[in-house]
Amino acid sequence: MKFGINLYSLRTLIGNEEDFLKTAIALSGMGYDTIQFSGAPYDAEVIRRVSAAAGLPVVVTHVPMDRIINDTDNLMKEHESFGCRCIGLGAMPPAVVCDEENFKQTVEKLNSAGKIMADNGFTFCYHNHHFEQYRVDGRPALDYIIDNAEYVHFTADVYWLQYGGADVLKTLKKMSGRADCVHLKDYRINAKTDDNGSVSYAPGFAPVGDGVLDFKAIIDTAKECGTKHFLVEQDDAVNYPEPLEQVKRSITYLKENFG
Repeated sequence: MKFGINLYSLRTLIGNEEDFLKTAIALSGMGYDTIQFSGAPYDAEVIRRVSAAAGLPVVVTHVPMDRIINDTDNLMKEHESFGCRCIGLGAMPPAVVCDEENFKQTVEKLNSAGKIMADNGFTFCYHNHHFEQYRVDGRPALDYIIDNAEYVHFTADVYWLQYGGADVLKTLKKMSGRADCVHLKDYRINAKTDDNGSVSYAPGFAPVGDGVLDFKAIIDTAKECGTKHFLVEQDDAVNYPEPLEQVKRSITYLKENFG
């Protein structure tokens, strides 16, 4: 089984082409098979060169929403140049979701762009966070997108589904046939002691296998739903002294248990 990584996890290590290539080679050496480009300035030519040199195909991206809606044709040409057929959006602005009229208009625009992409052999994938569990028309905004935008496919982020209180497996099933990508991101409860000795607990990110999510059930369900790309993401990996060691834990766990 193949696994990739969303480069947002290592965003401080890919800020220029030299660092990007060094990081990509390190990821390949760990056992990663593919990458998602996100977390650094989008430059199609740099992405093409690094992907080719490191031998890591780019399977999905995160690019600005304005370009998805208003510059769709050029965006497709650029993605074709580095062999990627899946164009992704990291999120719509959070303020849009709680503005019902704006939200519905934005979904319609994204769906229209998704249709143009589909007609040209590309797929548009929307990446969820927790705030799409905000209710629109009496149901989660994510459900509204699923039900009203057939050309919007998904990069389903299992951590954010869990964080937002959604049922991860049921949500994947709702996305069946359209959950092209899944972000494998673990969820754990961290303890923090303040200066007075009081302890508080809060959810946080974790390498895959270090948290509480049932990745066997998640991966099995995602496969049944037609997921093509499984991508590790750990948002806070760059906050550790050795970010690469964080993501190495994830790929080691996945290859040992699902490889």
